[in-house]
Amino acid sequence: MKDQTPEPIPAVLQVVPSLNAGGAERTTLDIARALVANGFRALVATEGGRLEYELVSSGGEMIRMPVARKSLHTILSNASAMADVIRRQNVILVHARSRAPAWSAMMAARRTKIPFVTTYHGIYNGKSRLKRWYNSIMARGDAVIANSEWTASHILSTYRFQPKHLTIIPRGIDLQKFDPAAVEPDRVEKFRRFWGAKETDRVVLLPGRLSRWKGQLVFLRALDHLKRHGKLPANLRAVIAGDAQGRMGYLREVMDSIARHDLQDVAIVADHITDMPAAYLAADIVVSASLEPEAFGRIAPEAAAMGRAVIATDHGGARETVRNGESGVLVKPNSAHDLADAILDLLSRPPEVLAGMGAKGRAHIAANYTVERMCLDTLHLYGKVLDERAGTKPATVGATA
Repeated sequence: MKDQTPEPIPAVLQVVPSLNAGGAERTTLDIARALVANGFRALVATEGGRLEYELVSSGGEMIRMPVARKSLHTILSNASAMADVIRRQNVILVHARSRAPAWSAMMAARRTKIPFVTTYHGIYNGKSRLKRWYNSIMARGDAVIANSEWTASHILSTYRFQPKHLTIIPRGIDLQKFDPAAVEPDRVEKFRRFWGAKETDRVVLLPGRLSRWKGQLVFLRALDHLKRHGKLPANLRAVIAGDAQGRMGYLREVMDSIARHDLQDVAIVADHITDMPAAYLAADIVVSASLEPEAFGRIAPEAAAMGRAVIATDHGGARETVRNGESGVLVKPNSAHDLADAILDLLSRPPEVLAGMGAKGRAHIAANYTVERMCLDTLHLYGKVLDERAGTKPATVGATA
């Protein structure tokens, strides 16, 4: 009698340091959801975080592992643990999204002879030869995903070797979640009340984790520039919203800057936002003021998807997601003067003009940056790599959004 034991369901193992907030974490959840929808098990090796429940509720499975730690001993230990997971859980491919765990994932994949894929989510500083070598793991996958055209150019100009299957797959925006029509008015009003914005106030929102390179201090200097030149609108409400993630010294520096520039009646610092669609709608203008290029940057495309005009710094992925002069304005990085001019320019435009810019922004995102497209392209790449390893024709992993 033949063995009736069913074949184990194939699994894909994603590796990401934590599940708190950020582009890598959100993309991990999106791909996990797509894998489950296409009949695969979606495993995620991570230290966990506030998004654990979302992973599990979408059908993913979390494997708690100290993958955020960078010591050589931990990297080697994690490699052994991942190899064990691969063997026991019928993992057919491992996908790493950060450097330290990528070294572990590569060793585990090589030991078990399965494909190793990486996504280049950020632009990593590499001033020393050792640091550049450490960073290079993100370009050593059997397939390497760049999350923007700018990121792909950076990879090609940084490393002497040619990455395998370098593919541009931009981060996707969930247009069902980020849909102005799907947000109830009371959700929007809740934010405006919390921010102390009156009905006639114009809200300028700068969201993102509290970190110096995100440009909160430049934003405050821009407001001070408008104030000193008598151009600060009386009905302006400026909101800095984000998680300090333990950077209490920088949080104090931001608060001190508000006091030093006498902006207490204009600017506030709010906590991390969980309802981003409503927060974007509660603002008239959304600002992304990063000092360094962001590989993709989620603020500008999310705000555009919500029909908001965007001001972003003129570098990195923002050059692709913001249509300068049409859906928003690109300004010189680290220039309080240029940022101030852009804020004043947009606030001087009639609401219908800003609404028109927002509509163009949403159309641009819908045409180029949907989560469905990102998931389809990623699963297609998985199939290409798996079939290449097996020596068969594409594509093993068929995908539906």
